[in-house]
Amino acid sequence: MLIEFFLHLKTHELPVSTREYLDLLAAMQARVASHSIDDFYFLSRALLVKDEANYDRFDRAFGEYFKGVQQIPGMDAEIPEDWLKLLAKKHLSPEEKARLEKLGWDKLMEEFRKRLEEQKARHSGGSKWIGTGGSSPFGNSGYHPEGIRVGGESAGNRTAIKVWEQREFRNLDDTLELGTRNIKVALRRLRQFAREGAADELDLDGTIDATARNAGWLDLMMRPERHNAVKVLLFFDVGGSMEDHVRICEELFSACRAEFKHLEYFYFHNCLYEGVWQDSRRRWHERIPTADVMHKYGPDYRLIFVGDATMSPYEIIQPGGSVESMNPEPGALWMRRVLATWPSACWLNPEPEQLWNYRQSISLIREIMGERMFPLTLDGLTRAMTHLTKKH
Repeated sequence: MLIEFFLHLKTHELPVSTREYLDLLAAMQARVASHSIDDFYFLSRALLVKDEANYDRFDRAFGEYFKGVQQIPGMDAEIPEDWLKLLAKKHLSPEEKARLEKLGWDKLMEEFRKRLEEQKARHSGGSKWIGTGGSSPFGNSGYHPEGIRVGGESAGNRTAIKVWEQREFRNLDDTLELGTRNIKVALRRLRQFAREGAADELDLDGTIDATARNAGWLDLMMRPERHNAVKVLLFFDVGGSMEDHVRICEELFSACRAEFKHLEYFYFHNCLYEGVWQDSRRRWHERIPTADVMHKYGPDYRLIFVGDATMSPYEIIQPGGSVESMNPEPGALWMRRVLATWPSACWLNPEPEQLWNYRQSISLIREIMGERMFPLTLDGLTRAMTHLTKKH
């Protein structure tokens, strides 16, 4: 099984060696990792991956190979404590879900502060205290139509309006080889060719003309290289629901790196606030103030947002609405500021266009963008690039 796993990593172009594979076998024989697939994941990543830039690629390869596997064969099984904790999760009927009322922003934050002060022990499966499972608006792995997720992973409902933990996001892999040229073809609609810089390219027509005018004596003429002079700012939404769209975003990112000579990119989560980042591994320590970005890049840049715009409406319209921080100003205000700085702008949404009218947050972002939201499809990209070529 592990030989096939090693070969699977090689097919994903991960630079793993036979020596590293033998080290993994030795560690397994020495029982460095238990039966847990999670323990094996961290052990194999530590021994086989030597560059953090390959972590994302390793995660995808590992997930494909061990999909559905819960323990490493041949080792004694134990029931993990986390599984027992999640047994308390309720399977609510549609009628029970309908009876759960949304508290609203102010009431929700007030109740959360009260329960932090009153709760003295761990709870599971309840409807009031902060815990796991159940239908309380505070905790994780349960169900409530609107609440605060405290620790743990999402139950998949994506209705939390704030997440009380520090989460790790991944950078997009701009070295990804595209399986199609369609994205590049669409991006080429946004072109303004110019010749700037050092004259380091032979001007054949100019050389022939100059030589003829010089009575046959060779007169070499040089010129600057011709390149796409369009300047582009890319803002990528990463993490959360955008994990479902990593592949298409990486393809877009890779195509943009190839097509645009003047390209700057930044990451944000859900909605734009007072800070962005360029490296998700250091996003808590190397945040870039959004105001600095606005002052650094001129109005001749084209602005492209990439995100599913799927979030709680509070994250857009409410101060402190961010799921990760108590932002002093609402995201809508920052969105309008950057649109005033870069009037030539659009939003690319990987979510199917037929779902947009059913999500309040998407409607809010579309309104702020002045309906300049396009689906992340070939037709949507073509329309978006055509829009950005217009005079604004």
